[in-house]
Amino acid sequence: MAEELTLDLEELRQLQSIAKRPRTLSLISSEIRNLEKLQTLKENENGASPVTVPQNPTPLSTSVKAPVNPALSYVTLASFSWDQDNDKVKIYVSLEGVEQEKIQTEFKPMSFDIKFHDVQGKNYRCAVPKLNKEIEPEKCKVMVKPTRVIITLFKASKGNWTDLQFKEDKLKPNLDKEGDPMAGIMDLMKNMYEEGDEEMKRTIAKAWTDARSGKTNDPLKGFR
Repeated sequence: MAEELTLDLEELRQLQSIAKRPRTLSLISSEIRNLEKLQTLKENENGASPVTVPQNPTPLSTSVKAPVNPALSYVTLASFSWDQDNDKVKIYVSLEGVEQEKIQTEFKPMSFDIKFHDVQGKNYRCAVPKLNKEIEPEKCKVMVKPTRVIITLFKASKGNWTDLQFKEDKLKPNLDKEGDPMAGIMDLMKNMYEEGDEEMKRTIAKAWTDARSGKTNDPLKGFR
């Protein structure tokens, strides 16, 4: 039986080599595949080693997806000390275990944002969104010490800073507001009313009432 299958296959392959019509080629090829399967089954039944049919390897995907890291969370360092000289400001942050290569810095003319990554399993952040005066970002630096970090800000212009962070003076009226000096004065009175004690509120309320009733054109008259 095995010999007959072999002879049949040889003849079919010879016919395949000389056939020209597509339909004839298709029929011969189909019969060859069927006989090859039958031959493999017979060989397996007789204990012969099965014929290994080479297969094209499955291509591996070359695209590697990077792991998606959740957004980092930071502990805000709101407590720190600072001092200054004529040229620079130094900020002292108490923090142990900081590594210099794990610091991310962002200095701008009127702000800074320093991030400390992987400090004993946590991320910390020290930032001032609006400084009192301008700095020179390209000169600023961060230095790590065993128990603290020193942030050095170089002043854009020499002089003394009254505060590190910018604070708007609420008691200073904006006399040029929309071209109306009275608008700035009214804003001043509103701020004084909101922040004052009961006596201050009564005084401001009376001055406001007198101004609106026409008794006086100067709402600040009672404060002079």
